Amino acid sequence: MKKVLIINGGQNFGHSGGKYNQTIAENTLEVLKNFENVEVKITNVDEGYDKNEEVAKFVWADYIIYHTPIWWFQLPNGLKKYIDEVFTAGHAKGIYMSDGRSADNPKINYGTGGMLGGRKYMVTTSWNAPATAFTLPGEFFKETSVDNGPLFGFHRMNAFVSLEKLESFHFHDVEKNADVERDMKLYREHLTEVFEKELKPQLA
Repeated sequence: MKKVLIINGGQNFGHSGGKYNQTIAENTLEVLKNFENVEVKITNVDEGYDKNEEVAKFVWADYIIYHTPIWWFQLPNGLKKYIDEVFTAGHAKGIYMSDGRSADNPKINYGTGGMLGGRKYMVTTSWNAPATAFTLPGEFFKETSVDNGPLFGFHRMNAFVSLEKLESFHFHDVEKNADVERDMKLYREHLTEVFEKELKPQLA
């Protein structure tokens, strides 16, 4: 039995109602139901949570799937607070033990004290920015990808607790030119491909 934790970071704030990421989370559940021997838990951050229960979910899971909008080029405040609280509560309780360094040689091994080894994570993000803002010369993000630019710290955070990265999926131009049916179809295909590879029987 493989265990998947879905973290929906959508948030009702300002002009955002959190519905887009709720739709993404629902599509994730739809895809995962097609796989045998998969158990799923979901946390909707905006509905509140118990930080110690969330620590236990991370320890329980084989896979963590984060769904988050991007606000002002960063995680929304609710998801950032969730991570701050849950990861801190997980110190020496299954998420991380230390920063990995020793007093004998503090210049090396930073970021090797995570406790979630053997587990993997995936992230989806949703943007007002079009994909071309990241790819075209002269455009805003200077040909730097989402994962290597705005999400660099997010990925290092997950590496710090020893999670291994799966291929991300990014939704673009969701405010002015959203095509929800098309984008969800592409996402379901992506997620299916990822989990077919992850869950295929391993040859002896």
